[in-house]
Amino acid sequence: MSILQDKPVRRYLVFITLFCMVLSFLSLFFTWFQGTQTKAALLEWERTTASSLLEQGVPSHMIATAFSSSEISAEGMTLLEQIGHTDNTAHWLLSSSRQAMLQSAGSYVLILTSLSLLLMGGTLWFLFGRERLYQRALQAVTQYEDGVFSCRLPRGDSGTLCHFFGAVDQLATALQAKSEAEAQGRIFLKDTISDISHQLKTPLAALELYMEIITAEPDHPDTVSEFAQKSIKSLDRMEHLIQSLLKIMRLDAGSVMFESHPCRIMQLAEQATADLRTRAEQENKHLYLEGRPDELLDCDPDWTAEAIGNLVKNALDHTEPGGTIRVSWYRSPAMLRLSVTDDGRGISQEDIHHIFKRFYRSRNAGDSQGIGLGLPLAKSIVENQGGILSVQSAPGSGTVFTLSFLTKS
Repeated sequence: MSILQDKPVRRYLVFITLFCMVLSFLSLFFTWFQGTQTKAALLEWERTTASSLLEQGVPSHMIATAFSSSEISAEGMTLLEQIGHTDNTAHWLLSSSRQAMLQSAGSYVLILTSLSLLLMGGTLWFLFGRERLYQRALQAVTQYEDGVFSCRLPRGDSGTLCHFFGAVDQLATALQAKSEAEAQGRIFLKDTISDISHQLKTPLAALELYMEIITAEPDHPDTVSEFAQKSIKSLDRMEHLIQSLLKIMRLDAGSVMFESHPCRIMQLAEQATADLRTRAEQENKHLYLEGRPDELLDCDPDWTAEAIGNLVKNALDHTEPGGTIRVSWYRSPAMLRLSVTDDGRGISQEDIHHIFKRFYRSRNAGDSQGIGLGLPLAKSIVENQGGILSVQSAPGSGTVFTLSFLTKS
């Protein structure tokens, strides 16, 4: 029974058991004590009766015969009725009965009072212990209502009440996690809005300046065309920034449902680099795809291609004209790895631990086109599909980004 697993209940049951054992022992003692008192009263009556008869001259052998006789005669009954000794006579009117009752009454009252006090004391001890336990639980639950989860309900036993307290504690832990998640969500939203506001200031200020120049130079087509092109680039930059932020926020919120199925890595790489090949040619940079054409990867093709594309774009941003970017892949017995390798400037050791932070730009980035969201977005895409994105680099030695996915058995 689960109630017996509660330590205070077990203690109280042990107390009741001992109390019943003491009560049984005292009942036997009272029986023996009552017999002793009755015997003493009877012997006292016999002594007084024998003494009175001897004083009246009744022979001793007749007295002995009377005490040992067990027969009841009509004359005897009549005599006792005449002196008031009948079944209807109150017991306290009989001297021997009264004496025995008075001798045992005090002991009875004392012992019964002691037992009652003991039973009441043990019961009150159990009830007060429960009341303290309930008060502690009420205090903890009240703190939970106020959003304070440092207090915990009493634990330690395995009874039903402690199981209930454990369930309440689990509920409090869930509420605490939810509260912390909501707080982190509010902080994240605040930081995201701040980041968006900060990142949009530059292109918005540039757009405002370009519009002022275009408005002021309507008669100079070359100037209007030049700053119109710059305005388009600023708008493209803003659109790319906002789209990247929205994608990262969707990934962080867990609202993206990845649809994984076997995809040819060659097709993923071609999809990822299709829009970047023209840029590579314009910047005199070489882009190669290397790996088995029939190699497959279980992934969401659109999101994975975007992650690869962000890594290739980052490589283009940090590679000098004449440089080479390679997208390669190979499978080991336990893992499939896809790498984006460049022979560009590399990453310093002070920057390599921060490159996956949003909007992080190295002091050595110079005039590179990045806004600091491509790498965090790629990392989030890969990790949300159960993969790992790692980096190896050194200044002047190029950079290798590696996407690692466990091979399904």
